[in-house]
Amino acid sequence: MKLNKSLLKHIALHLSLMVVVIISLVLLFFQFLLPVMTRHGEALTVPSIVGISLEEADTVLNQRQLRFAITDETTYLPEYPPMTVLQQHPKAGAQVKSGRKIYLTINSETPPEVPMPNLVDSSVRNAQVLLNNQGLLLGEVKYVPDVAQDAVLVQQYQGENITPGTLVGKGSKIDLVVGAGLGKRQVQVPEVVGMKLEEAKLLLLSTGIKLGNITYEEADTETEGTPGAILQQLPAAGSRVYVGEVMDLWIAARPEGDSVHPDTLLPPTEES
Repeated sequence: MKLNKSLLKHIALHLSLMVVVIISLVLLFFQFLLPVMTRHGEALTVPSIVGISLEEADTVLNQRQLRFAITDETTYLPEYPPMTVLQQHPKAGAQVKSGRKIYLTINSETPPEVPMPNLVDSSVRNAQVLLNNQGLLLGEVKYVPDVAQDAVLVQQYQGENITPGTLVGKGSKIDLVVGAGLGKRQVQVPEVVGMKLEEAKLLLLSTGIKLGNITYEEADTETEGTPGAILQQLPAAGSRVYVGEVMDLWIAARPEGDSVHPDTLLPPTEES
């Protein structure tokens, strides 16, 4: 009888210990292990990957335990290398869970082809507009003595004359030969400070002044103008220069954002 009571006490003690251990393990799992496994309550900050290559973006996202997917949207900006990230969703700074997929819009590897417009006999300013409408860029403008002052005489692509309708890659640079009149003439330098770059380009072209070096620099937007605005020009407004001379510009840099556009991010290289 005494043996049975002793045995029962021993069994009861072991059962009690087992219950305590099981309860402890359950509490440990739900309070510590499960939150770690599921990252309960933990949020990750989405990094800014706009303006970098897809390969670099992959590395950055992997380091933060995030994934990516490329959208079907087709975009091509000649200012940026192929396979550069142009847009991201969610945006930089957003709070997401580990493993979240970030959707990326990538700069196309090959530009779409567009027909070459007819620029001959147009003014340089009008030629610039026509090129912009086709997604083409204005390259070198060469002034030569000719009675057709300020008129486009020849349009060229990669050093060769190009006829209207010829297909060229979007973003290609088209060079122009323009009449400068029959004598060496001077023009008055216009005021471009405060303008955006594209607006200034058109004004300079219409006066026969070529665009020189472009320098982007940080600026106090409250006192010096909005990002993308011209801060300084050389030569100064009001001075006189010969047709074909160049103007250097200093522009307020725009900080990185969540999408890329020629006028919203600092270009990868300085224009000249």
